[in-house]
Amino acid sequence: MPNPAKTPPHRIAVLALEGVYPFELGIPRRVFAAAGDRYELATCTVDGQPVRSDADFTVAVAHGPELLRTADSVVIPPFDMALATGALDPAVAEALAMIRPGTRLISICTGAFVLASAGLLDDRPATTHWALADRFRALFPKVRLNPDVLFVDDGDILTSAGAASGVDLCLHVLRNDHGAAVANHAARLAVVPPWRDGGQAQYIEQPVPAAGATGTAATREWALARLHQPLTLAELAGHAAMSSRTFARRFHDETGQSPGRWLTQQRVALARHLLEATDLTVDQIAGRVGFANAVSLRQHLHSAIGVSPLAYRRTFAGA
Repeated sequence: MPNPAKTPPHRIAVLALEGVYPFELGIPRRVFAAAGDRYELATCTVDGQPVRSDADFTVAVAHGPELLRTADSVVIPPFDMALATGALDPAVAEALAMIRPGTRLISICTGAFVLASAGLLDDRPATTHWALADRFRALFPKVRLNPDVLFVDDGDILTSAGAASGVDLCLHVLRNDHGAAVANHAARLAVVPPWRDGGQAQYIEQPVPAAGATGTAATREWALARLHQPLTLAELAGHAAMSSRTFARRFHDETGQSPGRWLTQQRVALARHLLEATDLTVDQIAGRVGFANAVSLRQHLHSAIGVSPLAYRRTFAGA
């Protein structure tokens, strides 16, 4: 019998604008290329000519704006903010007009200014770098800006905060497209955490806790080995030799979220892995990850990614 037709790769176009930030420009290839031939990536400019970066070099590309006509996703990295006036440069507007309806749009950091300038974020949730939130709000009052999160997934338009959150967003897209195993592989190659929730705070007062007994890192590691147990706040605090109030405060300072929310996220992440990599029943997985029953697992998984455990398994098992 003939082999079934191979699924064509998802085409991603990265649009480099004048004054592009080199680090963020490289994020899409760094993340999506780890998924092998599932994606086809290429970089373009609005006229096919080199653009200056915000460093001491220019970026030459092989494509002009015609690349946008065939893209399934378009990524817009940050660029020279002196050019972010709230009105689109005519050449940029002409390039964006080539994007097909329904194309997935992804902005990293201040790339959201481009989407907002084009009116694509009006009446929609979005984020950008926290330090530019006031400027963004002044220019684009119709956008429902949330500067306190790492990224916002609004379906066909996704926006992220500064620098490393672009990695988080691309891993989020990869995970939703092809499952946790593929995303975790990409994260390992990039030597970054495989998952940070989009709702995590952008700016954390103590991002690197001091070593020793004053931090909660050891307790987080301890908890990850015991996700099948109830793990109350009192138990976590007791392991860290702190009062519950002190532990909750320090935990939030270090992770940007509460212990309860963090535990739920870790349980959902483990459940996704087990759904992909094992034949365990939903009830068995619920017990393995610490949810009371299959109903609780379904509720939490649907809240996190919008699908049921069985639908997730059908999509990603064996990916």
